[in-house]
Amino acid sequence: MSATTIFAIALISAAALLAVAVFTVAWRRGPTGPVVGEFEPAAADATPDVAPEPVALEPAADDAPAAAAEAAESVPAAAAPLPGDEPAAAIPRIPVSAAEMGVTRRKFLNRASLGLFAGAFFASLGLGMLSFLWPKLKGGFGTPINAGNLVALRDEIVQDDGTLIPKFIPPAQSWLVVMDEKDVPDSSFEGLPVLAGGGVEPGVMALWQRCVHLGCRVPECTSSQGFECPCHGSRYNFHGEYEAGPAPRNMDRFEVAVNDAGDLIINTGTIFQTARAHHKTASYPQGPSCL
Repeated sequence: MSATTIFAIALISAAALLAVAVFTVAWRRGPTGPVVGEFEPAAADATPDVAPEPVALEPAADDAPAAAAEAAESVPAAAAPLPGDEPAAAIPRIPVSAAEMGVTRRKFLNRASLGLFAGAFFASLGLGMLSFLWPKLKGGFGTPINAGNLVALRDEIVQDDGTLIPKFIPPAQSWLVVMDEKDVPDSSFEGLPVLAGGGVEPGVMALWQRCVHLGCRVPECTSSQGFECPCHGSRYNFHGEYEAGPAPRNMDRFEVAVNDAGDLIINTGTIFQTARAHHKTASYPQGPSCL
């Protein structure tokens, strides 16, 4: 996927998330209408100018005439209203609901900030997940890797004295070994595209360096003509067939082929697992162990 495509996807995703955030804020705000009635803070505390009603006291039976006179003197006379000084009429309160009041500035700013933050967060999260899940097929492990000329690789593996030294290909995480095509029938590899360039000369296989027990890197052992895992003692012969230890099966291997230029292509995206072989294609050990 090109950089232009990634940028376009990112731009579209950001625009979509921004639109969702704006829509969410607008939906939370809801419909607004005109406020019915008048509301003044000064009028909320206004009270009608009404004189308090006098409270009549009941005097004792013996002092009734004196108490009545004293009560009459204690009650002040109502002040006569001045001309034009009429009491103001009370302004009726009309309750206004939250929907009629609408969204305040503070609420709008809070919701807008939350929407922008959520949009930016989910946009970055979505782009990160997209870049993680999108397959990277431009090279490296997991793709077809050109290991070089098949004949030259075979010459590096087969020594003049007849011993075999596996060739390690770091980009493919593979050990290259040779195997005669006549040994394929009745083996664990029959019918699998794991041997390339067979015929008169031995073919070449690519064994994954990873031990099938717990994933340790398995080094080669020239003296025993095999592979021996230093972590838990699993052992394999030169063709990666199980010999001893806790490993549950043979070493895994990749699909291999030869292109038109005569180069060995290791498809590290296709891995074959084979069960422990009953019919071994290589003898082991042929010398002292490396463990």
